[in-house]
Amino acid sequence: MELTVQMPDDVAQRLSAAGGDSSRRALEALVAEEFKQGHLTKPDLRRLLGCETSDQIDSFLKAHDVWIDYTVEDLERERAGLRRLGF
Repeated sequence: MELTVQMPDDVAQRLSAAGGDSSRRALEALVAEEFKQGHLTKPDLRRLLGCETSDQIDSFLKAHDVWIDYTVEDLERERAGLRRLGF
């Protein structure tokens, strides 16, 4: 799917003057917000953004002020998994 965004020329020029690829910035803003809303998963982000590692996804989310809900139950589940692996 291809999306087209229409905006006044003066606004487009200001955004272009800010630097970077406006299309990429629009995509990143969209997927960051959709991830926050729970409409996209990390695997979705990986495909949409072309990221190869989880670290890249985590860096992207941090750069866009998106924080993952991490509960005590999540911590306990990970600790139990590590104990099973001998850590």
